[in-house]
Amino acid sequence: MVFNNRIIAKAHNLTQTLNDVTAHAEMQAFTAAANTLGGKYLKDCTLYVTLEPCIMCGGAAMWTQISNIVYGAKDEKKGCSSLKQSVYHPKTKVTGGVLQEECSLLLKSFFQKKR
Repeated sequence: MVFNNRIIAKAHNLTQTLNDVTAHAEMQAFTAAANTLGGKYLKDCTLYVTLEPCIMCGGAAMWTQISNIVYGAKDEKKGCSSLKQSVYHPKTKVTGGVLQEECSLLLKSFFQKKR
């Protein structure tokens, strides 16, 4: 998570560690950024993620009123772009496909090691 060209939060998926299906990297980043900034709204922040946010994380992004979301690989099955109507806040700018091939390879490698 970036605010004023400064990284204010880093996170990764903790669903297995915490035994919590909601502990996605985006959710962890929202919480850490809000704590760093001292408020629940992330209006001037940009979230950078490897994989397109899922619908749950997209809904949480809407509540944070985050300004920008940048992701690499598209999530065809569970990503927000699979919906007909956007779940994001109307003022949130979403940019997908940034370093898409590299992100896809990174994710593929990660999940192969997990299996």
